[in-house]
Amino acid sequence: MTLATRRASPWLALILLSGVATVGFIDRIVVNVLVEPLRAEFGLTSFQLGFMGWAFAALNIVAGIAIARVAERSHRVTLIALGTLVWSLATALCGAVGSWAQLLVARMGVGFGEAIGIPGNQSVVADYFPAHRRGLAMSVLLLAPPVGAFIGFVGGAWIAQNFDWRWTFLIAAVPGLVLGVLVYLFIAEPTRGQHDPGAGDDVPGIGAVLRRFAMLPSARHMVIGSTLAATIGFGLNFLFTSLMIRRFGLQIGEAGLYAGLIASLPAALSVVGSGWLGDRLGAKRPSAYALIPGISMLIGGPLYIFAITRDDLALLLGLVTISAVLQFGYLGITFASLQNLMHPRMRATASAMLNAVYGIAGGLGPMILGWMSDRLEADYGVGRGMAFAMAALSLGYLWAGAHYLLAARHIGPDLEAARENRV
Repeated sequence: MTLATRRASPWLALILLSGVATVGFIDRIVVNVLVEPLRAEFGLTSFQLGFMGWAFAALNIVAGIAIARVAERSHRVTLIALGTLVWSLATALCGAVGSWAQLLVARMGVGFGEAIGIPGNQSVVADYFPAHRRGLAMSVLLLAPPVGAFIGFVGGAWIAQNFDWRWTFLIAAVPGLVLGVLVYLFIAEPTRGQHDPGAGDDVPGIGAVLRRFAMLPSARHMVIGSTLAATIGFGLNFLFTSLMIRRFGLQIGEAGLYAGLIASLPAALSVVGSGWLGDRLGAKRPSAYALIPGISMLIGGPLYIFAITRDDLALLLGLVTISAVLQFGYLGITFASLQNLMHPRMRATASAMLNAVYGIAGGLGPMILGWMSDRLEADYGVGRGMAFAMAALSLGYLWAGAHYLLAARHIGPDLEAARENRV
C-alpha cells in the first residue's frame, strides 16, 4: 500500500536523501573528533583508535551487498528509512559504552545500519534524474561528506568540550531518527530505469555486476583510483584534529572547528564544482569525467605533503584548505560516472559493492596512519611524527590520480557500450 503523503518529486527525494547521507556521514565520522577523549578514557594507542574503522566496516561489508540484492527487487525507500533508524540507535549506544570492546560492538551496529540504508540512496537518485543531469544530482548527494564533516567535527568538538564525549554520540543520533521517519512518509519509490531506454525488469546477478566493473577499463580504473583516494582521505581526516591538539596545543573545540571548516567548505565547492564541470564538458568530451579528478589529485597530493609539514599553523591551515579543494573533487563525479556505466537494476548492488570497498578503505586508512604515527612519533616527537606520517600517506594521491588519467582514455567508448547494453 502506497502512503498518500508520498510524492514522486526528484528534488524532494534528493534533499531528504542528501540529509540521510549527511547524517550517516556524521555518525560515521564523529568518532574522529573524539580521538583524544577516547584515548584518555580507555588508554588507547593510535593504532587501536584506527582499528575502530574496521569495527564500522565489518558488518557494513558483510551485510551491504546481501541487502543491496534485496533492494534491486524491493522497495528501496523503506530500506533507506529502516537503515537510518538502525544506525541512529547504534550511534546513541556508542555514548553508553563502558569499554573499548563495547564501543567496537556499537560501531559495528552503525555499520550494519548503513549497510541497510545507504546502498539504495544513489539508485533512487539515479532513477529520479536523467543521465545528463546525474553529475550535478550525485554531486549534491555527495555533499554529505563535507557537510557531515563540518557538523561532525565542529558540533562534536563543541559538545565534547562543553559537556562530555558521550553526549556527542547521543545528540548525533537524533537527526537520523527524524529523517528516517520523513523518508518513509514523503518519498515515493521511483520507477526503475525510467530515464534509461531498454532498461528492462530483469535483475542481473552479482556476477554480471562484477563483470561490468572488470570489463569496462574506465570503471576498473575509477574504482581503484577512488579507493586509494578514500583510503588516504579517511586516514588524514581521522587524525587531523588530533594533530592540531598534539602539535599545536589547541583545545578540542578549536581543533574541531579548524578540521570541520577544512573538511567542509572546500570539499563542498569541489564536489559540486567538479560535478557541474563534468556535466558541462562531458557531453562533448566524456574523458572530462575522469580528467577533472585525476588532474586535481596530481596537484593536490604534493601540495598537501608540503602543507602538513609546516611549523606555522596559519600557513598549514591555509595550504591544507587549498589542497582540500583539489582532493575531494573525485566524489560526486566518480559516483555519477559509475552509476551511468551500470544497468538500472545493477545500481543498488554496484553502490553496495563500492560502499564495501570504501568501507575497507575507511578501516585501512586510519589504521595504517595510526601505525605509522605511533612509530614516527617515537623518532620525531609527538605531533611532528604524526605530520610526517600524514605526508607519507598523501603520496598515494599520485597513484590514485594516475588511475583516473588511464580511465579518461576509455570512458567515452565505455559509456556508449553501457547505453547500448553491449556489456
